[in-house]
Amino acid sequence: MKPFIHDDFMLHNDFGRRLYHDYAKKMPIIDYHCHLDPQEIFEDKQFSSIVDVWLSGDHYKWRLMRANGVSEDYITGSQPDFAKFEKWAEVVEILIGNPLYHWTHFELKRFFGINELLNPKTAKKIYDEVNQKLHGLTPRKLIELSHVETICTTDDPTDDLKWHELLQADQTMKTKVLPAFRPDKGINIELSTFVDWIRALQAVVGFSITNIMDLKKALEERVKFFHEHGCRLSDHALDFVNFERTSEEETALIFERALRKESLSRSEIRKYKGYILVFLGKLYHQYGWVQQYHIGALRNVSSRMFEKLGPDTGYDAINDSAIALPLSELLDSLDQTESLPKTILYTLNPSDFEVAITLMQAFQGENIPGKIQFGSPWWFLDTKDGMKKHFRALGNNGLLARFIGMLTDSRSFLSYPRHEYFRRALANHIGEEVALGLFPEDIDLLGKMVENICYHNAKHYLGF
Repeated sequence: MKPFIHDDFMLHNDFGRRLYHDYAKKMPIIDYHCHLDPQEIFEDKQFSSIVDVWLSGDHYKWRLMRANGVSEDYITGSQPDFAKFEKWAEVVEILIGNPLYHWTHFELKRFFGINELLNPKTAKKIYDEVNQKLHGLTPRKLIELSHVETICTTDDPTDDLKWHELLQADQTMKTKVLPAFRPDKGINIELSTFVDWIRALQAVVGFSITNIMDLKKALEERVKFFHEHGCRLSDHALDFVNFERTSEEETALIFERALRKESLSRSEIRKYKGYILVFLGKLYHQYGWVQQYHIGALRNVSSRMFEKLGPDTGYDAINDSAIALPLSELLDSLDQTESLPKTILYTLNPSDFEVAITLMQAFQGENIPGKIQFGSPWWFLDTKDGMKKHFRALGNNGLLARFIGMLTDSRSFLSYPRHEYFRRALANHIGEEVALGLFPEDIDLLGKMVENICYHNAKHYLGF
């Protein structure tokens, strides 16, 4: 019987099969946004079991285990590793229809050579076989097997980038591992953690931060520090696109009130966030960086479980707040002074696809092909259907051929088959359009387009 994950999986037409096997498959990976730990890469961590690398920290899987009624002690609790793996196997058996069913079996096949379906009957056999093979599969080996050329991690401005320094000095490390600047904690002025973060920033820069000028100086120093360590991207979680025009004087008063832990109005929060985003955007433009806006997550919706487990544990959803006006004003504030850097817009709500794409087209130019990008479908949308919607939306109102392709956005070293999943979906989509007579049956033209989307566009756009 043919394995579930076979050579032509997801490829339902001859032209798409040619595009994937002859063009997409061979391209290296540039993973320009992920949450991998650079310390684990440098130290080449030895995983204790498959649970350590596959289930630990993976809130994608945790959500589905909870949906199947699995108690928390088998998810984030202290149950033995095999007991947790067995519970996941029970979920996988009924996971058909969800992309994690595909990802699970891609990862088992690509890294461990396992073609069997994971279910309660095969769980013990697969668990033992995977753990035996895992002894030789450290982070560096998994990255090498996945043909990853560049990795951009996600790093707070207060990070000393020690592990990046060590990795960049390590001549045995073939893959470039670069930091990416994630200043959310300095922007989310409404959170209880804001003042503590400012204190941490003070300790790093070595001077007191008591006013807005001090903050701007500190952020500028950290951008320069990150740049010297190879950083060329920033990243912002704009769950709500907050923007309201203001002055430096008004922002200074808002910042000082926040330092005194006074309550701020929604308008004051929007003004502060908008001011800092514009300030940082101008810095990014000065340094030639790319800024990323991840738009539309509704985070930590279960306050009970947030208090128990903290953030990034699977209690997030898609936001439906309006983005068109505030996002246009934010981009326009940078564009007015010709300081708008290259920007990637990711929208978590598919109803915002056309909004983001048509907005971004209003800010293109400056002799930079694809200066403003519509980022890859992420989080709840990196599915076969989500990718297809993305290809169609971008093709309808933009330049699909300029798209810079997929990323993992993952904390797991086993997530790289998501790039293969994306490449198969892309090749099949183009093949379907050829079959319908909507794309020309020109293998050279479309093969080059696929190679560019999978690799070359990102390499050129990001300057890697």
